[in-house]
Amino acid sequence: MTGSERRHGGRPRSERADKAIIEATLDLLAEEPGVAGLSIEAVAARAGVGKTTIYRRWPSKDALILDALGAAKAPLPEPSGGSVREDLTGLARALTDERKRRYSRCFWNVVGGAEKHPELYARYRRDIIEPRREIVRRVLRRGVGTGELRADLDVEVAMSMLLGSLTSKRPEETFPEGHAEAVVDTLLRGIGTDAKRRGDGGSEPISAR
Repeated sequence: MTGSERRHGGRPRSERADKAIIEATLDLLAEEPGVAGLSIEAVAARAGVGKTTIYRRWPSKDALILDALGAAKAPLPEPSGGSVREDLTGLARALTDERKRRYSRCFWNVVGGAEKHPELYARYRRDIIEPRREIVRRVLRRGVGTGELRADLDVEVAMSMLLGSLTSKRPEETFPEGHAEAVVDTLLRGIGTDAKRRGDGGSEPISAR
């Protein structure tokens, strides 16, 4: 349960308290042992609020964790529809945003605890990760429809190749300048039609080599 599902009537909410609770949750998730060590009591103490303040906003620890993880994700831009390269590059830049890297330890600890907390991880995948993946799918499917991408493209494989190249292999890993653009252009050389494989790098179409 996230967002409006967990919000009830009553006294006005304090944005300051909300922010303090979310930040405390992310801080605790980033510490060892991550999910296993996080409790409402610990969050309340770290945020400087009472437990009842948290329970008025979130009915359970899992609901709080999911909202915190969602808040830590950099928002993805709405694809403009101008071109597949333009849209994928915008998404790739957002996926390597500094804000996301700041909280990378939180995501690592949640993923690392998937076996011990399968329901939480399943909801994390469904409510936070999958909607973001669907945005990438839509861009790829549109590219197939417009002829920018190969008609026989396996969208799921292409999406995994893109996202895998934009996912850090260690919590502290950072990406070099231009990494997002390089990933998109390299991918498009393989999945684009001959007319679209040049990208902005100026390389010749594969069929001309």
